[in-house]
This record gives sequence, C-alpha cells and structure tokens, in this order.
Amino acid sequence: MTATAATALLAFAGTAHADGELNIYNWGDYTSPEMIKKFEEAHNVKVTITDYDSNDTALAKVRAGGHGFDIVVPSANYVPIWVKEGLLLEARPDQMENFKNVDPRWVDVPWDPGRHYSVPWQWGVTGIGVNTKVYGADINTSAIFLDPPAELVGKINVAPEMNDVLYATIKYFGGDWCTEDKEMLRKVRDKLVEAKTKWLAMDYSVTDKLPAGDYSAVYYWNGAIMRSRLANPDIKFGYPKEGYPIFMDSVAILKDAKNVENAKLFMNFIMEPENAAMISAFAKYANGIKGSEQFMPEDMKTAPELVVPAEFEKAGEFLESCSPEVVSLYSRIWTDVQK
Repeated sequence: MTATAATALLAFAGTAHADGELNIYNWGDYTSPEMIKKFEEAHNVKVTITDYDSNDTALAKVRAGGHGFDIVVPSANYVPIWVKEGLLLEARPDQMENFKNVDPRWVDVPWDPGRHYSVPWQWGVTGIGVNTKVYGADINTSAIFLDPPAELVGKINVAPEMNDVLYATIKYFGGDWCTEDKEMLRKVRDKLVEAKTKWLAMDYSVTDKLPAGDYSAVYYWNGAIMRSRLANPDIKFGYPKEGYPIFMDSVAILKDAKNVENAKLFMNFIMEPENAAMISAFAKYANGIKGSEQFMPEDMKTAPELVVPAEFEKAGEFLESCSPEVVSLYSRIWTDVQK
C-alpha cells in the first residue's frame, strides 16, 4: 500500500459509518451515557457496557477467556501487564485521525511509549472525601482511613483497588512504592488488617452513598468525590500529605475482540475534544485531550478536587509497574486484607 493510500484509508476510518456492536468493559459509573448515545447514533453501533471495580478484577476476567469484550480501560501501571501477556491489540491509535488532539504530555508515556495500544480516557488522583458535618478537623491525611478518628469509625468506604490502598499505606509509614522491605510491608499489612475493622465497606458506590450520608468518609477517586460534593456541599476533598497516587486510565482494544473496527472507531471518537469533554463532564475527571477544556463545565475549572493546592503538589506520584516479585508480595498482603 502506498503512503498516500494508507493516509486516505486512515482518514476514512475516522469518519466511516459502521454497523453492529461494541462491548466495553470499564470501571463502574465511569462512562457518559450521553457520549455513548452520540457514538451509537453516529455509527449505528449498539454499545454494551459491563462494569468492573478494580484493575485486578478486569485482568482476571479477561485472562480467563470467553469474556466477549472488545474494549478495556486499564490504569497506567497495569497497561504493561496487559501488553506483556498479549491481551491487547496493537491498534496503532497514534496513526488515527484524531490522535493529533492528544495532549503532548500523554503521548510518549512510559506505560505505552508513543501510544501504540491505548488512548487517554481520564486521569486524576486518589484522595480523601469527608462529610464535614460529621468530622471537621484535618482531612489531608491517610489517617482518615488508616487511623480513623472516633467520629468516622464504622462509616468509612475504601476503594477496592490494591495499588491505591497499598501506596497510601506505604507512604503513611514513610516508605517508597515498589518497596521490598519485609519489615515495612509487615507494618503495612498489620495496619490494613487492623484498620479494615473500622471500615464499613470497600466498594465503588460512592457518588450515591457519600452525599446521602451512608458513608461519612472515603478513600477514593477525586472525580467521584467532586460528584458527591455537588450533591452535598458538606463533602470536602483532602490530599493525603503523606502521599497520594496519580492515575490515568486508557482505552485499549482486546486482542480477541470480535468488533475490532468498531472499537477503533470508538478510540478515534473519544479523541475528539467535544466527545472527551462529555466523558469528563459526566465522571468529573480530566481527560488528556487538548481543546476539550472549552467544552467542559465551568465548575470543573476551579474544583478543589481537580486543582491541586501548591502545598500538596509534590505529594502526588504516578504509580509505576512494580517487579513480579513485588507484585506477589503486595498481592499476598491484599489477600489478607480482603479476608
């Protein structure tokens, strides 16, 4: 195929009309119904969305086979695992028409250099959400869920995501991510097992239950806490001063996808600024597509959950992928926590 013909084909792929189905496997309460409807109408594709609650849940389901999904949305530190295990299609989104809209910051990323497999979905931080009518002291600390004050005991929800929880706990004890220090990890394990007895739940039903008062505090993702605050102004967001994880979730096509062309259309579609803004407007996270800001709700531009105060900027860290040996250690701790 000549370069001219290839370019023409790629341009056509960005605007082509399609038919059929698309099956998306994504985090719960994370996909804009309005954006999905727009995609369905533009391409005559019926979209089905299935939810998961953690990276490990998604990975285990796809590893098992027979899932029927076309698209998955793993976090940055998990993408290399999916690639190494041959679970993702090298879809070359970097050659798609709308790739020009990806913010340069998110192009040559360590988890997918040059973006051969994935495109940005949303990014944010994991922090603390508290109902200040219940607890009014300092909330910029992981002590809220690791050593909770009496007012919050039995009223806390913690995200069921191993890496986010372990990261905060390791930093709480002054350690570094991917540490193999056995003594440090013993303290982390013991603290989490003890702290869990003071939690109410580990699930992702935050945007309803936090503003309703079912939970008084959460260790959770910033967009969901912003949505909770919009429903109940007593909700405030805290940045753990000991350290908090920064995440980016990216859309990727599964190697055994049945609807590859529709999945590629979807990838290209969400790199259009107006469509990326619809994703963010629903879930309240930043998206990584330049030009989307002009379509975003005004309240997102100054939201305390999205604009990190200068004093806490250096406390945030992108989670790198740890070695298999460290992952094994962390998984054993997590198994104990979940008992």
